[in-house]
Amino acid sequence: MQQTAIKKLQVIPGIGPHMAHELMALGYTDVASLKGQDPEAMYRRLMDLRSGPVDRCVLYVFRCAVYYASHQQHEPELLRWWNWKDRGDVAE
Repeated sequence: MQQTAIKKLQVIPGIGPHMAHELMALGYTDVASLKGQDPEAMYRRLMDLRSGPVDRCVLYVFRCAVYYASHQQHEPELLRWWNWKDRGDVAE
Protein backbone atom coordinates (compact mmCIF):
# COMPACT_ATOMS: atom_id res chain seq x y z
CA MET A 1 0.00 0.00 0.00
CA GLN A 2 2.84 2.42 0.77
CA GLN A 3 4.29 2.03 -2.73
CA THR A 4 0.85 2.67 -4.24
CA ALA A 5 0.48 5.87 -2.20
CA ILE A 6 3.96 7.03 -3.19
CA LYS A 7 3.14 6.55 -6.87
CA LYS A 8 -0.18 8.36 -6.49
CA LEU A 9 1.51 11.36 -4.86
CA GLN A 10 4.27 11.49 -7.46
CA VAL A 11 1.83 12.58 -10.16
CA ILE A 12 1.99 16.00 -8.48
CA PRO A 13 4.61 18.25 -10.09
CA GLY A 14 7.62 18.60 -7.82
CA ILE A 15 6.84 15.51 -5.76
CA GLY A 16 9.50 12.83 -5.91
CA PRO A 17 9.94 9.81 -3.65
CA HIS A 18 11.32 11.80 -0.68
CA MET A 19 8.54 14.41 -0.72
CA ALA A 20 5.95 11.66 -1.20
CA HIS A 21 7.26 10.04 2.01
CA GLU A 22 7.04 13.39 3.81
CA LEU A 23 3.43 13.84 2.68
CA MET A 24 2.62 10.31 3.79
CA ALA A 25 4.18 11.01 7.19
CA LEU A 26 1.64 13.83 7.50
CA GLY A 27 -1.22 11.47 6.57
CA TYR A 28 -1.69 12.34 2.88
CA THR A 29 -1.96 9.30 0.64
CA ASP A 30 -3.25 10.68 -2.65
CA VAL A 31 -3.85 13.91 -4.54
CA ALA A 32 -7.44 14.26 -3.32
CA SER A 33 -6.33 14.21 0.32
CA LEU A 34 -4.39 17.45 -0.28
CA LYS A 35 -7.34 19.39 -1.69
CA GLY A 36 -8.01 22.54 0.33
CA GLN A 37 -5.24 21.90 2.86
CA ASP A 38 -3.20 24.67 4.49
CA PRO A 39 0.43 24.41 3.25
CA GLU A 40 1.76 26.53 6.11
CA ALA A 41 0.07 24.29 8.69
CA MET A 42 1.44 21.23 6.88
CA TYR A 43 4.93 22.72 7.03
CA ARG A 44 4.63 23.46 10.77
CA ARG A 45 3.35 19.93 11.41
CA LEU A 46 6.31 18.48 9.51
CA MET A 47 8.74 20.56 11.59
CA ASP A 48 7.04 19.27 14.74
CA LEU A 49 7.19 15.71 13.43
CA ARG A 50 10.90 16.07 12.58
CA SER A 51 11.59 17.90 15.87
CA GLY A 52 13.38 20.75 14.19
CA PRO A 53 13.79 22.96 11.17
CA VAL A 54 12.84 21.77 7.71
CA ASP A 55 14.15 23.38 4.53
CA ARG A 56 11.85 26.27 3.57
CA CYS A 57 11.65 24.89 0.02
CA VAL A 58 9.44 22.14 1.42
CA LEU A 59 6.82 24.81 2.15
CA TYR A 60 6.97 25.92 -1.48
CA VAL A 61 6.49 22.33 -2.64
CA PHE A 62 3.51 21.97 -0.29
CA ARG A 63 1.97 25.16 -1.72
CA CYS A 64 2.38 23.81 -5.23
CA ALA A 65 0.95 20.41 -4.27
CA VAL A 66 -2.13 21.91 -2.62
CA TYR A 67 -2.67 24.17 -5.64
CA TYR A 68 -2.45 21.14 -7.94
CA ALA A 69 -4.89 19.15 -5.82
CA SER A 70 -7.33 22.02 -5.37
CA HIS A 71 -7.76 23.03 -9.02
CA GLN A 72 -8.85 21.14 -12.11
CA GLN A 73 -7.14 23.53 -14.50
CA HIS A 74 -3.61 24.70 -13.77
CA GLU A 75 -1.50 27.68 -14.74
CA PRO A 76 1.75 26.14 -16.07
CA GLU A 77 3.91 28.58 -14.09
CA LEU A 78 2.18 27.60 -10.86
CA LEU A 79 3.13 23.95 -11.37
CA ARG A 80 6.76 24.86 -10.65
CA TRP A 81 7.33 24.76 -6.90
CA TRP A 82 9.95 27.53 -6.96
CA ASN A 83 7.28 29.96 -8.14
CA TRP A 84 5.62 29.58 -4.73
CA LYS A 85 8.36 31.37 -2.78
CA ASP A 86 7.44 34.10 -0.34
CA ARG A 87 7.95 37.59 -1.63
CA GLY A 88 11.35 38.72 -0.46
CA ASP A 89 12.84 35.22 -0.35
CA VAL A 90 16.07 35.01 -2.26
CA ALA A 91 17.37 32.10 -4.26
CA GLU A 92 19.63 29.85 -2.25
